Amino acid sequence: MAKAIVVIVGGGVGGILTANLLAKHSKQIQVQLIDATGTHQYQPGWLRVPFGDYRPESLRYPIRRLLHPSVELITEPAKHIDTDARHVVLQSGKQVPYDYLVIGTGAYPHPEEIEGLAQGAHTFYTEEGALRLNQALQQFRGGRIVVGVAGFPYKCPPAPHEFTLLLDDWLLARNLRQQTELTFVTPINRLFPIETVAPVFENAFKERNICVETFFNTESVNSEKRVIASLEGTELEYDLLIMIAPHRGAEVVSASGLGDRGGWVPTDKQTLQVKGHENLYALGDATDLPVSKSGAAAHFEAEVVAQRLVEAVEGRTPQHLYDGHVMCMIETGGNKAMLINFDYQHPPRTPKPSHALKIAKGLFRRAYPLAVLKAPLTAGVGFFVRPGEA
Repeated sequence: MAKAIVVIVGGGVGGILTANLLAKHSKQIQVQLIDATGTHQYQPGWLRVPFGDYRPESLRYPIRRLLHPSVELITEPAKHIDTDARHVVLQSGKQVPYDYLVIGTGAYPHPEEIEGLAQGAHTFYTEEGALRLNQALQQFRGGRIVVGVAGFPYKCPPAPHEFTLLLDDWLLARNLRQQTELTFVTPINRLFPIETVAPVFENAFKERNICVETFFNTESVNSEKRVIASLEGTELEYDLLIMIAPHRGAEVVSASGLGDRGGWVPTDKQTLQVKGHENLYALGDATDLPVSKSGAAAHFEAEVVAQRLVEAVEGRTPQHLYDGHVMCMIETGGNKAMLINFDYQHPPRTPKPSHALKIAKGLFRRAYPLAVLKAPLTAGVGFFVRPGEA
């Protein structure tokens, strides 16, 4: 009996975890993973590269070493997905056929969408940007720093807030805080999108004398005058500007006619099937799901996708559904962190930062390749507490 071919496009958390789960739990499936570079990046680590805590090379992992031995790795960019012919066209023109396809192509910052942003602002959302920001911080001697969100959506919603609090710690440690005016800008009406989590950041920012500008929809950046302007008419002068650009989906999604205006794959929020395509699934940052674009979301989504694929290949009606589960440990500065845990039905409770969670986050980074990607646990049973169960 011929094996069903499952092709996964994208070597992020969701893609690698789905591949490993399929390889471990079904002998009826042949798994192929397509990735442009063959290197997996631990992107949460970029948060600390500007402060010199991590070197980028320590955050890179060869995908081949993370995959189950039976998974075939194809290291070449995917150019087009032909859903009628059921194959993926690679950059070389080679066609990779599939019975089922999993799209985990991620999200990418597009600073060019805002006038002057690419020229005038730093970022830590790419490896290169984090390194350049490290150099800029080393040269900083005081002045006005503006940090913020230039547009939605973007990956890892808490990261700009985490960075701001870590930056405050960094300035204090170097006796630069008194010489620095620190301002955070956001397009929305409160400091953080999730209502129950916002007070934690609001209190921390107030205690640290970090100014906050809400309803600040970035319109332009003038790098010569060092001014950032909003659509609402507010202008802020800066000496150092650190902004998160709006993100868009991967080019291959748009080129294949599978994305919406932002390049996001329209995805059923529970089955994770691509709408209108029974044999296509999407997960992680590539989707239009109403959950955060984060590795934690991709982790839980991958478990559901893998289970549904196994059920379908074995001739059973897929039963497993994604409940919107997301869990994230967030830096809050002062050598503390907090945990948020929620799903579609249960918003996160107001978290309490602690030093123990800070230690746990550090340990997670070290265990990440083995515990999360190399040897995943099926469905997270007994390992992750679901919202509403605590």
